[in-house]
Amino acid sequence: MELSIFLEPVQVQLPEKPWRPGRKRLGETLVIYREKDAFPDLEEVKLAIIGVKEDRNAIGNEGCGKAPDLIREAFYQLFDHWPNLKFADLGDIKPGYTIEDTYFALSQVASDLIRAEIIPIVLGGSQDLTYAIYKAYENIGRLVNIAAIDPIFDLGQDEEPINSQAYLSHIIMHQPNFLFNFSNLGYQTYDVDAEAVELMKNLLFDVCRLGTLKSSPEDAEPLLRNADIVSFDVSAIRASDAPGNRNAEPNGFTGDESCRLARYAGMSDKLSAIGFFEYNPLVDQHNITAKLMAQLIWYFAEGFANRKHDLPATDSRDFAKYNVRIEGQEEDVVFLRSKKTDRWWIDLSFGRTDRKKYERHHFVPCTKADYELALKDELPDRWWQYFQKLM
Repeated sequence: MELSIFLEPVQVQLPEKPWRPGRKRLGETLVIYREKDAFPDLEEVKLAIIGVKEDRNAIGNEGCGKAPDLIREAFYQLFDHWPNLKFADLGDIKPGYTIEDTYFALSQVASDLIRAEIIPIVLGGSQDLTYAIYKAYENIGRLVNIAAIDPIFDLGQDEEPINSQAYLSHIIMHQPNFLFNFSNLGYQTYDVDAEAVELMKNLLFDVCRLGTLKSSPEDAEPLLRNADIVSFDVSAIRASDAPGNRNAEPNGFTGDESCRLARYAGMSDKLSAIGFFEYNPLVDQHNITAKLMAQLIWYFAEGFANRKHDLPATDSRDFAKYNVRIEGQEEDVVFLRSKKTDRWWIDLSFGRTDRKKYERHHFVPCTKADYELALKDELPDRWWQYFQKLM
């Protein structure tokens, strides 16, 4: 499919006087789809920015549809440190007559890019656009994991129409269903119904409180390493660091913690799409949030440029294998450690006769602490959670 039928060229220009002196700013090195040029050749492109100026389903944050160009202006000013990484900005999705038209266009563009092994970096707009990214995988026929960096779960109420705070229930209920796992990173307990927390656990989803990740930020890495899609809501960042959101909270991740999460996401060999949502220029202060959003994208690209390509495979020699016998378990709990990176996985591939679409989910990212827990004759929660999913 010709992607250009869904896209409008970038209008942002690099200012004549940069913020800082220097060469090779991203605005000069990116492949940018501009009005005067033909649609760019995507050969060798690995990352592609897609703007979506859509906020018709935003809840309490109208104006976030104006975000993409402000983020671009800040991003273009940053410096390119990846000479071997071909990065493109393919412009903006043409706004649909209805929001369903916009969803369709985004899902078509995303699925074509993913098939071409190009990661779409979606600049929203409101977070309900995550639903459109998810539907791109329906087009491909791939079962996926979604990780949302978000202070709430966005489940909405029963039969509530899709919106930025009720998109997840539509993904869960969508048929045919291509969601294998969902992870929430950074939920704030006082903003979440206790029954919703229980529901997420009953669905065998990963939910991780803000306080847990602030005290142990490395716990976020396995969750992001397991994700195909990451949906980053700027309201997960505290208001003092990211004031450009009408739903901003006094508590949340700091700017540097958020950049660390973005880098973890980029380093994941599994991840194939990411979206940054809910930035609202109408309530920003001195473009602080736009600059932080630009830095999140920069750190995501930094992570991508440093991928180690250590996804496990059956009988791979790049991994050390550890079999742990736990009392009461018929099978050993099997762990894999990458010889390249020292990262850990739980191996659930034993005796599996699953259909091909489940193969990518037999190796579950974990931490060394999970292995050490098993050595103490305790079954890690992560093992039991995914074992049940695959039963």
